[in-house]
Amino acid sequence: MLDLFVIFSKGGIVFWCFQGANLAIAQPVNALIKSVILQERGGGSAFNYEKLNLQYKLDNEFELVFVVGYQNILQLSYIDRLLEDMQRAFRERFRAVLENGTYNHRFDFDDVFRATLKQCEDDDRERAQQKKQMRKFDQTEKYTKSKEGSKNDPLVNKQAVKPQETKAEDAVTNGEDKLLKGREKLATMAKRGDRPGARQRRQNKPVKESETKKTTIPDKRLKVARVWDNGGRTSDIATLDHSSDGQEQYMNGETQEKASGSAGNDADGMVGSMKGELQSVGSVESSGEEEEEEEEEEDGEETVGATGTKGGADSSGKGIAGGIFSFFKGLAGGKTLTKQDVDPILEKMKEHLIAKNVATDIADQLCSSVATKLEGKVLGTFSGVTSTVKASLHESLMQILSPRRRVDILRDVMESKKKGNPYVITFCGVNGVGKSTNLAKICFWLLDNGHRVLVSACDTFRAGAVEQLRTHQRSLAAMHKPENEEDPPRVVLYEKGYGKDAASIAMDSVRYAKEAGFDVVLVDTAGRMQDNEPLMRALAKLIKVNAPDLVLFVGEALVGNEAVDQLKKFNRALADHSHEQNPRLIDGILLTKFDTIDDKVGAAISMTYTTGQPIVFVGTGQTYTDLRSLNPKAVVNALLKA
Repeated sequence: MLDLFVIFSKGGIVFWCFQGANLAIAQPVNALIKSVILQERGGGSAFNYEKLNLQYKLDNEFELVFVVGYQNILQLSYIDRLLEDMQRAFRERFRAVLENGTYNHRFDFDDVFRATLKQCEDDDRERAQQKKQMRKFDQTEKYTKSKEGSKNDPLVNKQAVKPQETKAEDAVTNGEDKLLKGREKLATMAKRGDRPGARQRRQNKPVKESETKKTTIPDKRLKVARVWDNGGRTSDIATLDHSSDGQEQYMNGETQEKASGSAGNDADGMVGSMKGELQSVGSVESSGEEEEEEEEEEDGEETVGATGTKGGADSSGKGIAGGIFSFFKGLAGGKTLTKQDVDPILEKMKEHLIAKNVATDIADQLCSSVATKLEGKVLGTFSGVTSTVKASLHESLMQILSPRRRVDILRDVMESKKKGNPYVITFCGVNGVGKSTNLAKICFWLLDNGHRVLVSACDTFRAGAVEQLRTHQRSLAAMHKPENEEDPPRVVLYEKGYGKDAASIAMDSVRYAKEAGFDVVLVDTAGRMQDNEPLMRALAKLIKVNAPDLVLFVGEALVGNEAVDQLKKFNRALADHSHEQNPRLIDGILLTKFDTIDDKVGAAISMTYTTGQPIVFVGTGQTYTDLRSLNPKAVVNALLKA
């Protein structure tokens, strides 16, 4: 019934394998390694590959992986036990081989596997037959619990009462209860000094004039015009004038010329500043400052531990000894980690990740993956449990943010240019995340690197979308003028107004870019919520018809759980409405408003973990040069910073 069973090391060495059918085991196992083990998605133990269901188990002490595969239509309840028994049997033999040094790249494990598999199947068959036989009530746990409880209950030990007598007694007890409640009510009223009907008399009692005077609303004050500081009066000119020449320039009308000149200088400084690869968000200096802060905190703790006690040499000696013993108490050399050791620490880590804007489901899955990776691992001599868990979580986060494939747009643009085709980038996302603004930033970066860009206005739904792109196009064209006046402009807007089919506009713009010799086509689409089916269907049509080279999802860094929902539903809509066996999904992520979140960078983890695609660009401001690439180390340091 099993199709495959493979035992291999995390380094890729296959020690033993079983092949139950004419099936190539390399493809499903490699898919499991790439999609689950390398991507830190080990929270679950199941993985689906085509018609196979793969389950795996990690042995962190010997760095082994046990994988079993069977058809999806089968429901085998003994797989978990089979993996545990096989792990236990192989560990003993593998330990003996390592101790004796007789490893020859071959393990004769067929007999053990067949015996273990037969034992698991027989036990599962017996268990299934036992489940079909109905148990009597005196054989259930409920019966035993009720029997034990009845021994301590004094009411059960009394003699049984006839039904007629019980009814009469119930009526008497109900009447007595009513009398008791009435007496209690009268007693409480007597304590407060109330008599029957006193509440009603208080309600009908006329209000005194003194009470009405107290509750009267005072007269409203007369409104006074507020005087604002630096409100633009003539007396504020000296305070508001920050120019070098002061009042003289203001009177001569030279401030406008100076402002325009400074703006021109700023534009000249921006042009050419983004040649080559983008700078990464964050820097080594920030991480170095964090390390210095941690060292200072540790030094502070050491000084407090050494000098915090008062009273002579004896007390200081006790403080030093206590600090040393507490230091060694935190170490757990040679300890084998269990789930009970790791769970409390990971629970705190999970709360910390959620506070840093990581989606709740993603934080839960990430901590489960770290627990699976650490369970059974043997610590070193000077390794603490907390430091080991934190180091493993840091490694997992780095693995998630490190892209499986590198998106090098400049290289891809050059390759498309050699083939005579423009490189097409499509931007999609929800409303108000900054698609048009960050499209203009990417256009500025491409223009700085010497490429001609065509901006395709495919947002025919939102009023003002075409005018916004036209404003950006004019500004970028003014900053990046062609070398010769006879040369064509370096950036052009392609638009056909509103209410048209976005897919046909994108197709016409790509055709025009190829004829006019443009290097890159940037396709701007309408913002749409992930639940808007007509607009999602239109987006899927645009991507299917035009087949862009890169599909970028534009998302905010401010969102938490919403980021996961957006990405899942965008990918699902693209897959459902494309009607293809291998649909085109999101290729990368553009993370906007990254400068507004301080150290709450959890949205980057949520988006990358959900799609498995890299974060290509990061928007960090409102100018054309505020575009960066992601620095995984800086993001992880900010995420784990207390």
